Formats: sequence, C-alpha cells, structure tokens
Amino acid sequence: MVVTDLDGTLLPSLGSISKKNYDTLYKLKEQEIIRVIATGRTLYSALAVLPEDFPIDYLIFSSGAGIMQWNTKELIYSQQIEAEEVLEVSKILIDHEIDFMILDPIPLNHQFWYYQSGNKNLDFDRRLALYKQFATPVGKLEDTKRDACQILAILPNKVDWFEELKAKFTDIKIIRATSPLDHESIWMEIFPEHISKGLGCQWLCNKLGISNTESFAIGNDYNDIDLLDWGEHSFVVANAPKELRLKYQVTDSVTDDGFSKAVECILKKQTTSQQAANRCL
Repeated sequence: MVVTDLDGTLLPSLGSISKKNYDTLYKLKEQEIIRVIATGRTLYSALAVLPEDFPIDYLIFSSGAGIMQWNTKELIYSQQIEAEEVLEVSKILIDHEIDFMILDPIPLNHQFWYYQSGNKNLDFDRRLALYKQFATPVGKLEDTKRDACQILAILPNKVDWFEELKAKFTDIKIIRATSPLDHESIWMEIFPEHISKGLGCQWLCNKLGISNTESFAIGNDYNDIDLLDWGEHSFVVANAPKELRLKYQVTDSVTDDGFSKAVECILKKQTTSQQAANRCL
C-alpha cells in the first residue's frame, strides 16, 4: 500500500498534480499496489480538486475521520465526536477566546457552525469567506451541543500557545497542521481520540488483509506525523518543516515530483532485495 498526503505533497499550493505523479500512480496499479490519499481536507474539499477518475483506490479524508472507496464513491468508514463532548470543548475554547468551527458529521462536514471571539484572525476570516454558504454562526453556548466530525480552531503561529491549549484536552485527539491558506497560522484539529491518518490506514490495511510492513507513506506537515510513524517506509518532501526533515527520509519537493522519486527509490530497493534473495535460492 502506498499512502500519500495531498496538499504540499502530491498537490502544489499553486498548480496541479504533475504528469509524472499521475504516471506513477498508474504504474502502481499495474503492480497491484493499493493507492491511497490521506488528507486533512473534508470530503467536499477533496472532491473539489480530485477528478472523478483520479487514479487512486481509497480516499482517507478529514485526517482519518472518513474513508471512501474511490471507484464506487462509497463511504466505508466514518467517526464523530458526540454532542456532549463538543459542548465541553467549546466551553474551553470560548473561555480562551479562541476562534473555532464545529464541522457537521460526515458526509456533510463541509457544513459548520462557527464562533468568533472578536480578536483579529485573518486566516479564520479567510476560511469563513471561502465556505460562507455552508456556515452558521454560534448564537449561544447551547448551539455548540451537537454531534461533529471535528472541531477546527485557528490560532496565530505561536507553538507555545498551541501546546498550552492542547494540554487542556486529555481524552480527545489534537492534531497540529499548518494553514493551507496563509501557510503560517496553526490549525488545531480536534477529533475523537482514535482518529488519525495513521489509524485510518491501519483500519484499511486490516480490512484488505495487508500488513503495514508492506506500506509506504509520504507527507509534508505536522498533521502527517502519525501517518509517517505508521508507515514502514516513510518520506517527507523537501518543502516539509526542518523538524520533520531531520526525523524522516527526505525526497525532492512537491514541485520536483518528490512523491514519484520516493516511490521509485523504495520499489528499486525492493526489486534489488528480491533479486538478491532469488540468487541465494
């Protein structure tokens, strides 16, 4: 199984997926290798940039909260945060004057309720404007008591503040991501504790009878860490933060077909190892 992040890994921020990366995905199918995209995007947002006939087998979206079988467009897995817990998280965020969005359960998680503290937050305003037709303002605290796919809080680029706030949540998953809009702000993605890209991949492996020792993973940001730790062979593209480049194998940047080059590297190593094994038999 080959699993790739989308934005900043397979898809450049300004541009489209390259022909070389398309060709690599087609070649993987010829070798009977399962192809998976694991993205933080909602299903709606992912479908907006991926053609219907895009050459993958599965789409893991919303950082692992949902999985779609690509050829049939069938949802085969989804999870959510229950209303009582959403309310409790919302209280904490409001008390700390944090701007956040409560995304509806899958598959309608492009729809959301939002709370604004009144503090300056251009990245929050940008995302709100982008999806204004799907947004409803929180009028009173009770409005936040609703089932949700996830809660998205948008913070300034202050890692210490993110870590301090993260420590207040003990029984849910907190994932840090760099904003895909201004590429600076911190997006705090709040999920049920058992949700992540890596856990979504493991669920899929179990369903398909594939060992994760036969897995390749590639990403570019902090929200890919659990995916990279899950993969047997893991790479980050050269445009990833330095902290990640020091921890994982590094391939070329997203604009230089880093995905394809990393896949070719691993397949070449496996072919060489198999040939050596055959010579020993």
